[in-house]
Amino acid sequence: MIYELRQETRYVYTAAVPYSSHVARLLPVDRPGQTVRRATLSISPTPAERRETTDFFGNRLCHFALDRPHDELVVRLDAEVEVEPVGPYLAALTPVAEDVRRLAAASDDPGANSPVHGLFATPSVPLDAAITRYAAQSFPARRPVLDGAIELMKRIKADFAYVPGATDADTSPSEAFAARKGVCQDFAQVMIAGLRGLALPARYVSGYLRTEPLPGRARLEGADATHAWAEVWCGDEAGWVGLDPTNGIAAGEDHLILAIGRDYSDVSPLDGVIVASGAHSLTVAVDVIPLPGASRKQTLRVVE
Repeated sequence: MIYELRQETRYVYTAAVPYSSHVARLLPVDRPGQTVRRATLSISPTPAERRETTDFFGNRLCHFALDRPHDELVVRLDAEVEVEPVGPYLAALTPVAEDVRRLAAASDDPGANSPVHGLFATPSVPLDAAITRYAAQSFPARRPVLDGAIELMKRIKADFAYVPGATDADTSPSEAFAARKGVCQDFAQVMIAGLRGLALPARYVSGYLRTEPLPGRARLEGADATHAWAEVWCGDEAGWVGLDPTNGIAAGEDHLILAIGRDYSDVSPLDGVIVASGAHSLTVAVDVIPLPGASRKQTLRVVE
């Protein structure tokens, strides 16, 4: 499936900002099953400095600075992305959780896709005993790792309420877990904390959901905004598999990957420093629209 992707991020300041410096993680990159046909990032006012880099996980970063007074910052992404999900496979045929634990702990691969980067607590996803106990219910002895992860994903979907505004970017997984509500970031980080508490590798994915649902399908939570989900490492053959606990589904043709990291702090769409004395407001608008006539590719199907 080929998508047109548009995002506008707008900051409005109550007092003029004389100087600001930012890092944007808003440009998608080619990944297995995903091809970026084009992607441009426009910034207003025009930056005095602008450069692009790639981080350890392969995410594309745009660094820019504004050195003239401004009371508004607008960053627009315009992209065309093709998604080609992998074919179906059996969750029950993935290695059992005990073997995945052993393989991950023994890995000496330092690369970006190594499971070792998804094993440990991070500033935004500390381990929590209550979340670990909750996750452990889905992993009885000798259960295939993806079977257990799918059950955990569905339990989070069933047990937590999707409530925009109930949390913010600084809400911890422990707080969201105790409240049993939040948004996609909270659902993803609770799942990641639970898996890591069981020594199972998990990482954080930011991206988008298609805006227009297929005929007869319900609209997904998180459409019209940036989205987040988790990936669990399922051994060398299956690798990293995306699971969306907000919607209780495997990541597939409806999901476009923007950035991957250990937690939200690795993939924050836009951050930086401003020199200012007033407050600001933020609005984000997203459209992910299948292009007319775009052929439908094979759907990712995780068979339980």
